[in-house]
Amino acid sequence: MAPKFRSVVMHEVGIMESAIAAVLEQARKHGARQVHRIVLRVGSLSGVEPEALRFAFDIVAKDTPADGAVLVIDTVPARARCPDCDLEFEAAAGFVFSCPRCTRLCSDLRQGRELELSQIEMS
Repeated sequence: MAPKFRSVVMHEVGIMESAIAAVLEQARKHGARQVHRIVLRVGSLSGVEPEALRFAFDIVAKDTPADGAVLVIDTVPARARCPDCDLEFEAAAGFVFSCPRCTRLCSDLRQGRELELSQIEMS
């Protein structure tokens, strides 16, 4: 495994360990024995690689009530807002964005950095 890929996967393994711990805690609270589906919302600028997250899921969920569950990753596009003309627009990668209407530089990112557990199906 190449060093860069290894560090990306290790990052996602840590994220997935936290997500699975939260899922299993909810399963325990609700008396569930099996987790069937997990939905994560991942922002396009979150720094999380969805394919590495899927790879990590297979490793981390093994031999847990989440083993065999379907992992759904909903990608949240980045959106920014211009403080001058109040336009909300799709933002490209970076920290400063240019408004497509008035060309003002802005940094008000409204969405795109999410990393959240949004749904769990269990029985």
